[in-house]
Amino acid sequence: MNKLAQIITKIIDFSYTPFRKIMSEQLFRYAACGGGNMVLDWILYFLIYNFVIGHDLVYINLSPTTYHLCLTPHIATLCIVFPITLLTGFWLQKYVTFTQSNLHGARQLIRYILIVFVNLAINYFGLKLCVETFGWYPTPSKMVITLVTVAVSYLGQKYYTFRKI
Repeated sequence: MNKLAQIITKIIDFSYTPFRKIMSEQLFRYAACGGGNMVLDWILYFLIYNFVIGHDLVYINLSPTTYHLCLTPHIATLCIVFPITLLTGFWLQKYVTFTQSNLHGARQLIRYILIVFVNLAINYFGLKLCVETFGWYPTPSKMVITLVTVAVSYLGQKYYTFRKI
């Protein structure tokens, strides 16, 4: 996996040259990794929402007889995509962007998950607001909300998850 991280880092660093005067290398790596993970998130969200969930309510039986959970298709899709992009995002940030952090990997993962859960809450309530209150389409709503969470994520990852001690 380190070989893959090195390849990704070389590709990103090769693209960095025109941006040297306007942003740090770390910020550029963060933007590239986060942007790639965001695009993966959008593609997975679109594919799962439209071709797996199929715009239908998702019913989950919590007990054989009486308890059922009903998820709207946009929230069910979020629940499926979330763990995938959580893991890809952590891996990219740990091995490509914030490589100088000397915190233990397990501590980084826990902190990363905390920041991601803040972003998940923003996504959940944002989707509820945009789709169910404003009547916007789910995929563009997800895109707008994701842009809001970028700032929260960068500051949290830089100064909390992957900080140098």
